Amino acid sequence: MGAVITKLRKRRKNKKEKKSKKKGKRVVVSKKGAPSPQSSRRRPKGSSAGRRTRSNNGTQRSQTRQRKPLTEVFTNHTYETPAEIIPRDNKVKEQEEVEPAALGKRPNDSQRSKNNTTRGQRRKSNGTQRSQKGHTVLQKRPLNDIFPKTEDQKIDSVIGRVINDDSSSVQQRGTKLRASQRSKKGSLRRRKSSRKLKKHLFPSPAVFSEIDAHVIRTGEQLKKQRIVSIKAITQAITVGAVTDLQKLRAIWIWICHNIEYDISGYLGFSEKITTPERVVQTGLGICCGYSRLCQEMCREVGVECREVSGHSKGASYRPGVNAQSTKSDHAWNAVQIRGHWYLLDVCWGAGNTDLQKRVFTKSYNEFYFLTDPDKFISSHFPDDQEWQLMKQPISLDEFQKMVQTKSMFYQLELTLHHPRQFLIVTENGDATISMTFPEPVDFMYKTHQRSGSVLQELDTSVGFLTITQTHMKLLLRPPTQGTFDITVYAKTANTPGEYTEVCNFLMDCPRASSLESFPDNPSQSWGLLQNAKDMGLKPCQYEAKIMLDSGSFEMVLPTTKPLMITCELFHKNLDKSQAKRCVATQSEPDQLSCHVLCPFVGYYRLAVFVKDRESNSKSYDQAGNFLLHCTGGTLTPINKIFPPELSSNCGPGNSTLKVGLRDFSHTRAVINSQKGQCNITFRNPNGLQLSAKLSREERQQPKYPISRYVLLSCDDHEITVNVALPDAGVYRLSLFGGPAKQTSLSHICDYVLRSHWEGSWPPYPLSYSEWAGGGVLYEPRTGLLEPMSKVRFCVKIPRAKEVYVIGQGQTKLTRNQESQVWEGDVSTGTGPRLQLAASLPGNENGSLSILLCFDVSKTPNGMR
Repeated sequence: MGAVITKLRKRRKNKKEKKSKKKGKRVVVSKKGAPSPQSSRRRPKGSSAGRRTRSNNGTQRSQTRQRKPLTEVFTNHTYETPAEIIPRDNKVKEQEEVEPAALGKRPNDSQRSKNNTTRGQRRKSNGTQRSQKGHTVLQKRPLNDIFPKTEDQKIDSVIGRVINDDSSSVQQRGTKLRASQRSKKGSLRRRKSSRKLKKHLFPSPAVFSEIDAHVIRTGEQLKKQRIVSIKAITQAITVGAVTDLQKLRAIWIWICHNIEYDISGYLGFSEKITTPERVVQTGLGICCGYSRLCQEMCREVGVECREVSGHSKGASYRPGVNAQSTKSDHAWNAVQIRGHWYLLDVCWGAGNTDLQKRVFTKSYNEFYFLTDPDKFISSHFPDDQEWQLMKQPISLDEFQKMVQTKSMFYQLELTLHHPRQFLIVTENGDATISMTFPEPVDFMYKTHQRSGSVLQELDTSVGFLTITQTHMKLLLRPPTQGTFDITVYAKTANTPGEYTEVCNFLMDCPRASSLESFPDNPSQSWGLLQNAKDMGLKPCQYEAKIMLDSGSFEMVLPTTKPLMITCELFHKNLDKSQAKRCVATQSEPDQLSCHVLCPFVGYYRLAVFVKDRESNSKSYDQAGNFLLHCTGGTLTPINKIFPPELSSNCGPGNSTLKVGLRDFSHTRAVINSQKGQCNITFRNPNGLQLSAKLSREERQQPKYPISRYVLLSCDDHEITVNVALPDAGVYRLSLFGGPAKQTSLSHICDYVLRSHWEGSWPPYPLSYSEWAGGGVLYEPRTGLLEPMSKVRFCVKIPRAKEVYVIGQGQTKLTRNQESQVWEGDVSTGTGPRLQLAASLPGNENGSLSILLCFDVSKTPNGMR
């Protein structure tokens, strides 16, 4: 038994030795590329180990040849981005992109052997290398190689070569597709592959800036030379283009910038231009003319391109049109790039068409170049469902119900939340459209009411549009029942330029709302505008719609810098003059205020305008619109609105600070007096010459001038404005000021004084200009004195040398040395007046200046 086991062990040992010997015969290459000792041994003639083996790409390599490490193979080479790496399965396709002239010609054995010996040179010429995993990597060519300095000469040579070639040789050069890429019917076979988006091809159109400039420049040169050969044009504009994407981009740019839409042919006024040759010759074409020309030019450079027909939502489209009963009305293209299919519409990329005006506007639109399928389907529905290129294709009925979204909708990255379909049906007379967006956007809209085939545009009272930094909401309230077209426009916020259409809807209103229509709003949006922050306004507490339960409201807007404000109020029952008297504004360093009066219930539009305090411009910039909804309560009677000619500078604020007035006792612009009296005090450190004027809307001729009911006093730099209103009402108190001795004073600000007291006050004495130089009247405080009575006079006039009261006689007042007040008892006599006069510095020959004048009534109690 032991002998048997020993024999078995020896057999196993021999087998292992034989296997190890066989392994030792294999050639082992070291990491540094040096052959192993076994590889240097001489092998018998004819052995398989010494034969040459053929690599995958057809080249031959000896087993004894040293293999370079990967770090040396890829040294001193630049490569495209990862998006340029093509799998091994697409090897044939990449060769088509690099060497279009060789398409359709398979090398024979002798040619293959010759090519194998110059594999390295061919790599250098076609700009490709093979990676270790079998991927072909495009070598990045220098920009000067793609667009050499002698480009014009190169273009001319290409044009001459293409024109002089006979037709047979031209067709063979780079125009035949491989037979394996054609189906039995001869049409292109679409490869089943995962869907790829535009961003997988290129990050932004900026990568094509050099190609675009080259094509536009070349197109102008070809036009001057009157070159109309499709082959010549295609070869010229694709000079230096290596990949299919570059060639397609050149074709796209040339067509978009050189072909215009054939409106006359589309409308039937002339023969439609559809063939590629005629499109190039005339520079005109309808949609299929664009698509066929694109297909023909792609064929010239070996780019797989198909023409796709179907329904579209273009210039002639109207929401609600039934496409089931109509034929296909549009054509576009599908192209294959790097093994994946993409969509493009050269016709829509070239410009916009207005069929009513019969005008085509050249306006390049980048959006329709290789548009992603989920966006393209919103306006293009192919007859062949497969050309939707979507994982879950939609039906024609679903396409019809989709909201018609334009290219700007996607460029602004808008997201539609409501409605999901184009048809909106009002509920209780109202309907809503809402969207969101990542960056600020400005919106506007238009509403047309349908009456058969006639569309009547309505004003903005139909809608209530509100916009925030990320949201938009449009509340629609049509004035009557019926069918309406709603078109929404948008643009990047705070940018110049026109609004662009982004989407449209069809609104059906079975029954109009019982609520009031909104006020017309020329700027359309409500609330603070998007650029209000840039103007210096902080976010406010007010929504776009403000509910009021009374006829008085004050809005306060905080600011980041001193601003000036003016406001306008609109209501259907107010004319312009009345509406202007319902608003009082106040501008302070850190806030703006607007006091609003509402004489009627209903909707009001309050428009707010601002400008910098230091601006010399007379114009204001609009900062927002607010919808005020007054539901009732205590309304302001139309005869008690603000006085006329009220300025935008009400109350103390920026205007008073500018001239140096400080520390006002009354800081608000509107003062409600309990008993018709008010004393306003403030400081005048700069010694300005000041005056005050009282006014109101005159309903009847007063007994005394209304200017007699205000008296300004000055004690050093302390100013007091005394007001005693003659009766109940609303008054305007205006302050004027300027340098001393100046004859004309500038307006500073206004106060609004309101009194509901039914009593009355006598007037103050009439003051003269010299009184403004400084003085305080303590007694008497009225300007109407009783006859045949003694009156105590107490007055402070710091500048006076002597003070007199002049009536039927002359009474000299005595100065109190402690209080510096001039005092004395004066008999009024029988009048008719008493005058307070003083000897002031600068008076000649001891003359007196009249400061104040008091009236003496003819009968007691002021009755004449």
